[in-house]
Amino acid sequence: MSTLARARCVFGAHPSAMDTVLAVVVLVCMVAGSFVDPHGPESVSWELRTPDALSLALMTAGAAALAFRRRQPMAVLVVTGCVSVVESITGDPRAPVVMSAVIALYTVAASTDRPTTWRVGLLTMTVLTGAAMLAGPLPWYAQENLAVFAWTGIGATAGDAVRSRRAFVQAIRDRAEKAERTREEEARRRVAEERLRIARDLHDVVAHHIALVNVQAGVASHVMDKRPDQAKEALAHVREASRSALDELRATVGLLRQSGDPEAPTEPAPGLARLDELVATFHHAGLRVEVARTDQGTELPAAVDLAAYRIIQEALTNVQKHAGRQAKAEVSVVRVGPDIEVTVLDDGTADGEVPDGTTEGGGHGLLGMRERVTAVRGTLTTGPRYGGGFRVHAILPVKSRTDAAAQATEATGDPV
Repeated sequence: MSTLARARCVFGAHPSAMDTVLAVVVLVCMVAGSFVDPHGPESVSWELRTPDALSLALMTAGAAALAFRRRQPMAVLVVTGCVSVVESITGDPRAPVVMSAVIALYTVAASTDRPTTWRVGLLTMTVLTGAAMLAGPLPWYAQENLAVFAWTGIGATAGDAVRSRRAFVQAIRDRAEKAERTREEEARRRVAEERLRIARDLHDVVAHHIALVNVQAGVASHVMDKRPDQAKEALAHVREASRSALDELRATVGLLRQSGDPEAPTEPAPGLARLDELVATFHHAGLRVEVARTDQGTELPAAVDLAAYRIIQEALTNVQKHAGRQAKAEVSVVRVGPDIEVTVLDDGTADGEVPDGTTEGGGHGLLGMRERVTAVRGTLTTGPRYGGGFRVHAILPVKSRTDAAAQATEATGDPV
């Protein structure tokens, strides 16, 4: 580190010491300047002189006030301005006491706003220059009077420029810090959303397959002694449901792997293309399900396709758990304009139970459905049917916002 940088660090940590050193340096410069008289016998030469006691006292007072310029900039400007006015009126030849007022004006301009700088700067220039021109011993057009006007203007301008630069640098730092905080918040938000999505997938997979396993295991236990062939078939369904659950859990949990973990084969996320397989698992569990579809040929975004599949899965699971043994479910997937409508109805009569998520202390099935639908900017309606049963109705957009924006860009040639 250079000597200048080291000194800057020391003075930056101790601003009062820096102001004291500045006051001493200014006092030395003013005293040194007071020994030079620019007006010789012919008014164009320079010669040495001895300053009077009043000028030395005024220079000392002005320099001493600068030691407090950071704590009381306005008060210091008033003090230095007053001693400068007195010297302008009484000094003949004049000592450079106005140097302290220029530095004080610079400090005020650097520590306040621009309107204040304009008002204080103009007032200081007017008072000091007017006193020197009107009440001083020199003619009003003397170069020393014009120098007072110029130096006070330079002090105010320099202070305002320093303040503007500090504000600009601080604004850049604030924007950088804000951008960093925004990136961190966005990263945390994305992590939270991903964790919530994975939690929904795990809930859907576990709730669906465990419900099927429970039903088939109950059937197997009931017919084990009298009809072992049917019990064997039920156990085969249990094994198939458990294997399917393990495969989906492996695919979902695989998303949690770190980048350095060894790769493992994972299946793609399920969608409506596997709706027949899903319905077949409920058929094997003893639930009557009818399916009606008019969405053939419709290509859905991956998120919408997964949401539709999970909604049907969760709704049928709720029917299996709550609608009663004789319940019948109807599933319809219909393309209506720019949307696809998924409806699951049942005619069951719940024996004191309600679907998950509809009462306090219940599960999170309907809540998970609603979150999935909201994530793809769709709408979900759920509730009991008139005359008994339950209805789940979801309207999902066929095209995501990204796809719509891309098509608009291709059509217009401009980004949307």
